[in-house]
Amino acid sequence: MEEEMKDKDLRKRVPYHIQRDVLDELGVDQVAEKSDFKISAKEKFREAVRCTGPRFKSCFLSFVPLLTWLPRYPFRENAIGDLISGISVGIMHLPQGMAYALLAAVPPVFGLYSSFYPILIYFIFGTSKHISVGTYAVMSVMIGSVTERLAPDSDFMIPGNDTNSTSLDIVSRDAERVKIAATVTFLSGIFQLLLGLVRFGFVVTYLSEPLVRAYTTAAAIHVIVSQLKYSFGINPQRYSGPLSLIYTIIEDCALLGQTNIGTLVVSIVTIIGLVAAKELSALAARKIPIPIPVELITIIIATVVSWQMDLKTEYGVEVVGKIPSGLQAPVAPAVSLLGSMVGDAFALAVVGYGIAISLGRIFALKYAYKVDSNQELIALGLSNSIGGLFNCFAISCSMSRSMVQVSTGGKSQVAGAISALVILVILLKIGELFEELPKAVLAAIIYVNLQGMMKQFGDIRSLWRTNKVDMVVWVMTLILTVLFNPDMGLAASIAFSILTVVFRTQLPKYSILGQVPGTDIYKPVEDYNQVKEIPGIMIFHSSATLYFANAEMYIDALYEKTGVDVAKLLSHKKKLEAKRLRKEKKAAKKAKKEAKKRAKEAVKAAEGEEPKFSDTDESGEEAEANGDVHKLSVKEPKDVGAVEVGPDPDTDTTLPQAIILDLSPVNFLDTVGVKTLRNIYKDYGEAGVQVYFCGCQRGVVESMEKGDFFNEKVTKSILFSSVHDAVLYCQQGNSEEVIQGTHL
Repeated sequence: MEEEMKDKDLRKRVPYHIQRDVLDELGVDQVAEKSDFKISAKEKFREAVRCTGPRFKSCFLSFVPLLTWLPRYPFRENAIGDLISGISVGIMHLPQGMAYALLAAVPPVFGLYSSFYPILIYFIFGTSKHISVGTYAVMSVMIGSVTERLAPDSDFMIPGNDTNSTSLDIVSRDAERVKIAATVTFLSGIFQLLLGLVRFGFVVTYLSEPLVRAYTTAAAIHVIVSQLKYSFGINPQRYSGPLSLIYTIIEDCALLGQTNIGTLVVSIVTIIGLVAAKELSALAARKIPIPIPVELITIIIATVVSWQMDLKTEYGVEVVGKIPSGLQAPVAPAVSLLGSMVGDAFALAVVGYGIAISLGRIFALKYAYKVDSNQELIALGLSNSIGGLFNCFAISCSMSRSMVQVSTGGKSQVAGAISALVILVILLKIGELFEELPKAVLAAIIYVNLQGMMKQFGDIRSLWRTNKVDMVVWVMTLILTVLFNPDMGLAASIAFSILTVVFRTQLPKYSILGQVPGTDIYKPVEDYNQVKEIPGIMIFHSSATLYFANAEMYIDALYEKTGVDVAKLLSHKKKLEAKRLRKEKKAAKKAKKEAKKRAKEAVKAAEGEEPKFSDTDESGEEAEANGDVHKLSVKEPKDVGAVEVGPDPDTDTTLPQAIILDLSPVNFLDTVGVKTLRNIYKDYGEAGVQVYFCGCQRGVVESMEKGDFFNEKVTKSILFSSVHDAVLYCQQGNSEEVIQGTHL
């Protein structure tokens, strides 16, 4: 083992030697024979829309993945696992569908519809083999905020028999809320479908993992608060808009005195029973290959107890109520409502897709296959848009169901189709048996299923240790989503997340690079003890790209790190130049005056008078005698004096021979970035310092070309592929200095 480690170390430290000329950008273009061939936009468009037989077949099969994988389905290997997995997940759909329907503020049976139609559609068009699509708590609570906002209880109050009494028309209210839920689901599906068709699947990249986890945690808090009324048997007023969650909690606390004791007892007993049963199920999971359907057993027991004890009549416990058998015919969406729910629908589309594709990619990476992000958008879009026609509400995928589907042997989308068939049997035959199920039991199932989301608060501690910016994103997403509705909270959270990206690019790390002894590697001098700067050469590096938001900071950091404030240097140079011109002008005037005096003396001498010479005719002796740094020299009357000026103490510094800007982290340049580089090159050049650029990517060079950076005087010869090439170029002709590392 030790010998292997030694061999490995030797292989890592094998010295190498490269012998080649120093190459600037022009040299690289010549050696590599840069191609000027470019495809025009017209040709690209023509190629994109060109339709051939193979291309049409490929597009059609990618649009309907079922036709690709089903004919090759390994029946013998996968059939048993998919069957067991499908039945297990289908059993889970029953309690979760009914419970999440309460979150959407629609009758429980519509949760079963949402667990049937969309799953069949995803079976045909989806590309993930392991995720379980269907009802999801976060999506349901977002739907509920829309249905309760557009169809509040106050709109369905009807006068009672007494003069001052009113009653709630539950049938009309539920019918309106179902229509609203189906319409917003249909619209969200259209958004997903359009985004998928224009290949906009990358939109999910704006939903980072900390943001998604914090958002689902905050949505879980919304879910818990929304279910308190079912656990306590109270009827609080519904609030909407910012701080609605706070107002709802205050209202619930105010109504605690009206708690229905029977409902509270049912809720507490169910929660305790579920938690205990899940713990026992987890312990037995090692010995039992199929998970125990705890939720199904719970609702069966609760329904039997409610029916036997007549909890609805004797104790006033609210039950599920009428569950119609069979399926419903499709209904057109309410077009008149579309305008009032565009923002909600788009938020549903983005959140549903983000959760589904995130989970889908996790399983795809684990089981070595590919999930098409754009096709997933299309599959979810068709599931929601077609599901909306059948009075379903928006769906996504559930982590708990997906884990059950995988753990019970599910290998493909066939497991999802089988789970849909289980729901179909329930809808056609046994759905009405659960009419006496207390709603408090469904609320308890929701609480227990949200345990995983609430455990995500532990992310704060782990992110504090690993990445504090991500931790800030997590906390702010939680706060914004809790204070606002889930849709507004999502928009604010994405905006804040993007702001942190801008913030990071505006505060990059600037450093001066030095050479690692004996190599052509350059590292920040402040990070390594053995890294030394190259004498006379400053290598400046920024960890972020250069664009309008940080261009000024880039220049300030360059001045600070190099110790050369070019602005002050040029300003001082201009002052000295002006001073020199004034001295020259004064000296010229003196010389002219002396010339006139000499001419007069010459005339007098010619007339026989004795000449008189000026005290200043000592070739500048008077100027030398005063000891000033500025020297005035007038050797002959007709000569203009030359003025030499010394440095300003404030800017007195040893200028480097050259400055090399490492642009390897720069992946694009805007017009401000190009102008910044042009000004740096010009200003340092005027100060007598040559500037070189290295590590420029292709897009950066093209931006410099389009920005008229290069001209007859400034060519690509100042661009180098590597820092080492630029350093060697700067040292050519200076035999006293030797660069270690790669030799020429």
